[in-house]
Amino acid sequence: MKSMLPIVFALLTGLFWGTYGPVLSQARFFEKSAFKPYVMIGVAYLVWGVLGGLIGMASTKKEGEALMSFTQAGMFWGFAAGTLGAWGALTLTLAMFTGGTAMPQVVMPIVFGTAVSVSAITAAFTTKADTNPLMWVGIAGMAVCIVVVAYFTPHPHPPAKPGAPANPHPAADTKA
Repeated sequence: MKSMLPIVFALLTGLFWGTYGPVLSQARFFEKSAFKPYVMIGVAYLVWGVLGGLIGMASTKKEGEALMSFTQAGMFWGFAAGTLGAWGALTLTLAMFTGGTAMPQVVMPIVFGTAVSVSAITAAFTTKADTNPLMWVGIAGMAVCIVVVAYFTPHPHPPAKPGAPANPHPAADTKA
């Protein structure tokens, strides 16, 4: 079962991040603002990041290890990672603010497909391992998948025009 934990946690990450866009859209709707929800996102990152980090450190602490001992390089790279995460949240907020709330089913596949591709490209350029050419085929396939998923995800019907029939499927009215 232990070998399955990374897969379980990766699937949970996909679940959490996959629902992030639609939930952000709801927050924006209720606040009538794109950036009020972003403030609460920051509070949530702070609370869950600090609590999660402390719980994780305490639960994996080795005997004789100082719980609150950090290296300068570790702090730098941890802050860099947090900054990238926060900027990702900000740019997703901006994507929703500039029209994405009406189409999160388009925005989210772009976000996740791009993230997968950038992660693979970063690994290709930062590791000393050989890059299999099929990685590039996969990235091209990801681009195709982004378009297919975004295009075929159910879209809400546009609001009815004044005086137009309320039924969005008029062909259904022709049943005998």
